[in-house]
Amino acid sequence: MKAYLEEIQADADSSFRLLLTPHLNDFFLWHFHPEYELVFIENADGPRHVGDHLSRYEGSDLVFIGSYIPHLNFDYGVRTDYRKVVIQMREDFLRDNFQKMPELASIARLFEQSRRGIAFHGNTKRQVGKRLIRFHQLSHFRQLIELLEIFQMLATSEEYTLLNSRPVESPYNVKEQQRLQRIFRFIDEQYGRKIEVAELADLTHLTVPAFCRYFKKMTRTTFTEFVNQHRVREAKRLLLADQTVTEACFASGFKSLSYFNRIFKKLTGLNPMQFKKQHC
Repeated sequence: MKAYLEEIQADADSSFRLLLTPHLNDFFLWHFHPEYELVFIENADGPRHVGDHLSRYEGSDLVFIGSYIPHLNFDYGVRTDYRKVVIQMREDFLRDNFQKMPELASIARLFEQSRRGIAFHGNTKRQVGKRLIRFHQLSHFRQLIELLEIFQMLATSEEYTLLNSRPVESPYNVKEQQRLQRIFRFIDEQYGRKIEVAELADLTHLTVPAFCRYFKKMTRTTFTEFVNQHRVREAKRLLLADQTVTEACFASGFKSLSYFNRIFKKLTGLNPMQFKKQHC
């Protein structure tokens, strides 16, 4: 599966596109598109990879993503019986009305903030999630009204987190997307063993120094830091699946318990045993 500039067509007789549980959980779909995207997923634990942001949601997630922000499909690797609703809107959706209609001022600010990616939590996530699950039952006209009401709820909520420290100014070009996808796919498949930087350099047809510079430029983190983040996410999943600390350590690719404990606490604020006791 190649990363690419996704071309999206609005649904017939509608100004946006609605997707219901598209079941992409077996695909590593690192992609971008000019459309804004509102995503809700429930009954799932999965990756939240939006722009430079890397984390993992648990149970459900509600995220609003601006134009051209590269992101991974939220159901990647999910094995539960999940439900997912995706609404995609053209980049000029409502734009001409933002300046003309003061009633849309708060929504205009929301769309501007979406350039950093926004995750919602708490009661906002629960209430909007319920409305999105029922969204497909409405007529196209009612869907438009409902979408405006949802955006107003999001725009006036204080239960949110901006996922990137600054707006995504421009998309990666398609060649860079494909190269990054190969790197991320390789890491996802091989994280359980020691990965040599030279392997990724060969994969991307770069020298080792050039690869390190490229990776830092594109992800704003070092290769080692990125791999450790990925392994800690996997270790958290294994701990929640009732594996021991030792089992989670070695199954997620760490070769030393002391190093595993140190990196885990650095990234989560808890050591693995504390995390397990708190969540299990």
